[in-house]
Amino acid sequence: MNNTSNTAILLMHCPDQKGIISYTTQFIHENQGNIVYLDQYVDRDEDRFYMRVEFELDSFLIPKEKIKDYFNTLLAQKYNMTFHLHFSDKVPNMALFVTKMSHCLYDILSRADSGELKVNIPMIVSNHETLKKVADKFDIPFYHFKVNKENKAEIEAEQIKLMKEKNIDFIVLARYMQILSENFIETFPDKIINIHHSFLPAFVGAKPYHAAHERGVKIIGATSHYVTTDLDAGPIIEQDVSKVSHKDTVKELIRKGKDLEKIVLSRAIYKHVNRKLLTYKNKTIIFD
Repeated sequence: MNNTSNTAILLMHCPDQKGIISYTTQFIHENQGNIVYLDQYVDRDEDRFYMRVEFELDSFLIPKEKIKDYFNTLLAQKYNMTFHLHFSDKVPNMALFVTKMSHCLYDILSRADSGELKVNIPMIVSNHETLKKVADKFDIPFYHFKVNKENKAEIEAEQIKLMKEKNIDFIVLARYMQILSENFIETFPDKIINIHHSFLPAFVGAKPYHAAHERGVKIIGATSHYVTTDLDAGPIIEQDVSKVSHKDTVKELIRKGKDLEKIVLSRAIYKHVNRKLLTYKNKTIIFD
């Protein structure tokens, strides 16, 4: 995101057609906005246009709270646009869901504490009490929910209510070992970020690194994606890999895998927080 504190970020996509860039920039220019970033992409297979525009608001003629309505009336409806408008001074509230593994949690909390990730973290949610000590170290409220097959719907309803009370903008599953229900996922569309090892679906089960070691893999990886009702198949945000060899023990594979998971998840969160991406038909468009 641009260092300017008072900017608006417009993310949009629509059927590809002539003049979209011109009409959008004209709207900003005529209202005395100054564009500080613009990137666009056309998906020829889908015949769809994508764009990210960031512009300064210091002299903008339209009041901040009315920009969305004006843009929708003057452009979005006319050109069948789907758009999202964000403001740089709005720091999002992020909920962290964890189970027992702490590597991703520590990494995210450290980056947030240092200011690298511009987020508020009003809550950490877990189905175990193992990581409460981590939450306490960072002085973040910790909520423990004992989840089982019988009470899952009831617990998720409590969690959803709590997140609405805390004005949570998005959720990060930092190695949360529970499958979310369809109702939970649909309550937060494109707002739940997950991380998993890239062995899926080749090495499923509780010990993928053991299975990978037995097969003699040469590359391990990690994938961060938005959660959809199609398990582990939501729009991909970030991926990375690391080379391994026959010399690496299972313990070493796990260590390297955790390193990848931390960095890949943090990159995904950074892109989400800084409004660097759009999703459409299970595909993610990244604006770097």
